[in-house]
Amino acid sequence: MAPALDACGLYRFFHAGDEETLALQGVSLTVCRGELVAVVGPSGSGKSTLLACLAGLDEPDGGRVMVEGRQLSRRPEPERAALRAGRIGVLFQAGNLLDHLTVTQNVVLVQRVAGWPSPTRAAALLDALGLARRADARPGELSGGETARAGLAVALANDPAVVLADEPTGELDSASEALVLDLLSDHAAAGGAVVVATHSTAVAAVAARTVHLEDGRVLP
Repeated sequence: MAPALDACGLYRFFHAGDEETLALQGVSLTVCRGELVAVVGPSGSGKSTLLACLAGLDEPDGGRVMVEGRQLSRRPEPERAALRAGRIGVLFQAGNLLDHLTVTQNVVLVQRVAGWPSPTRAAALLDALGLARRADARPGELSGGETARAGLAVALANDPAVVLADEPTGELDSASEALVLDLLSDHAAAGGAVVVATHSTAVAAVAARTVHLEDGRVLP
């Protein structure tokens, strides 16, 4: 059986005038079903760039990404978007909520894009994240911690094979952080593959494996 996520030899370069930034330099990462992997490293080490490439939101300059044996990289955007909608849940620092929709509507919209809207699952997710009473609120009415948890509900809306989260607990208090980590751990225990880019020692402590990035490379 193919791993849930398999990235091999990823390179990513950025140019600003005559300057070139080597964001990723030959990064490889395989994540199996049932595994929660923490990606750690200093700011600027390439964590967010790696997650964007793993999600198919950014195209690597070299290497390839496979999701459940299907190639994600080097595919037209509509094909990447379809695979991402059904099999990848994404939570990035910039957020993934539409301001004009309620929390519930944001979750159901993601389900609808994948072809299986389920208000019942949306309600269960929000309850598990302590957001049942904020289901009809819009993002602008949420606190930072509530926004992070609502974004996680969107990422988990379709029970994805792969969840990619960039600092999902960065704005949370300890109780909310524990709640989010429990849900991510439960998703992995149920057979999902979870990759979390983080500075949090609590996240690293619950991870099955920790990958260290520095200057765009995986440290041994």
